[in-house]
Amino acid sequence: MMTEFAAPLPILARYAVMVDVGYLYAAAGELLFGTSSRREYRVDAVSLIEVIKKHADELIRGELLRVYWYDAARDRVPTIDQRVIAQMPWVKLRLGNLNARGQQKGVDAQIRADMEALARHRAITDAVLIAGDEDMVPAVEAAQAYGVRVHLWGIEPPYGTNQAERLVWESDTVDVLDGPFLRPYLTKNPVEAVRPDVPPGQPGAGASGTAPTPAQLFGERHTRPMPTLRPGAATGHTGGFPAATGPMPRLGPDRVRVEEAGEHVAQKWILTRGRDNIRDLLPGPILPPVIDKELLVDAEKELGLSLRPYQEAREWLRDAFWERVHREFGIILGKSRP
Repeated sequence: MMTEFAAPLPILARYAVMVDVGYLYAAAGELLFGTSSRREYRVDAVSLIEVIKKHADELIRGELLRVYWYDAARDRVPTIDQRVIAQMPWVKLRLGNLNARGQQKGVDAQIRADMEALARHRAITDAVLIAGDEDMVPAVEAAQAYGVRVHLWGIEPPYGTNQAERLVWESDTVDVLDGPFLRPYLTKNPVEAVRPDVPPGQPGAGASGTAPTPAQLFGERHTRPMPTLRPGAATGHTGGFPAATGPMPRLGPDRVRVEEAGEHVAQKWILTRGRDNIRDLLPGPILPPVIDKELLVDAEKELGLSLRPYQEAREWLRDAFWERVHREFGIILGKSRP
């Protein structure tokens, strides 16, 4: 009597996608725009995550456990964009700390801990890792020790390489995300018009055909009226005020950056101080002097510049702070300032 054996069931893969966002954004910015500074381009992260999930499914043909999105934020307080990502299904936001120099700390350790734990508990058979730093090698080795296959994805470098050679060696497979894959999800920020009277790097010293806004031109308010020159003063000193031959006044800070800083500080306050403490300040727009000073100091740290000489910029900061607080509490008001 012959015994029939059923065909073995296929072993289905179960995988996680683990993304070092600092590497992904910096490498993509270098590839598409020649810069790794996030301030110079915007990323449609939600759509990018979805296309990464789709690409992983096409290559691995298994069940997705989740996407781990490793990013950084000041004091680990998520930005508005990061909070949107955290609410996505099948996505786990992991935050390291962002120091004053814009460097992320603690991300590598989080990736290693998660990858090793998932492998140890047999939660996954495969891991897709988007990273480039050699510090990821211990995470790869730890996962492989438990039988997990690691698929390394990198960003196409504009020249040379942007991934550690040893990391490439240790991974089971290697794939590259190229320019056409990434381009729909990154957009270059508009650049202001070139102003020959403004030093490079100052607001208003851009390189496109967009003229500077009135707020940029008149960002610094004058408390005294400008002196009136006597006839002939333009050609020499006639006993009155000297000729107006000096450099143009320094332009004020960029309004968009100031408003973003105000929103970020407000968000940090809501998350760290608690709803009850913030509610005591409503409806605004007047802040107690001590809190107003704290807002200014936190925003200056965020921007890396002083707002003390720019009264109008300080008003933008306060308005952005209140706008964020009002949205959080569902309060609809008119402009907080006439």
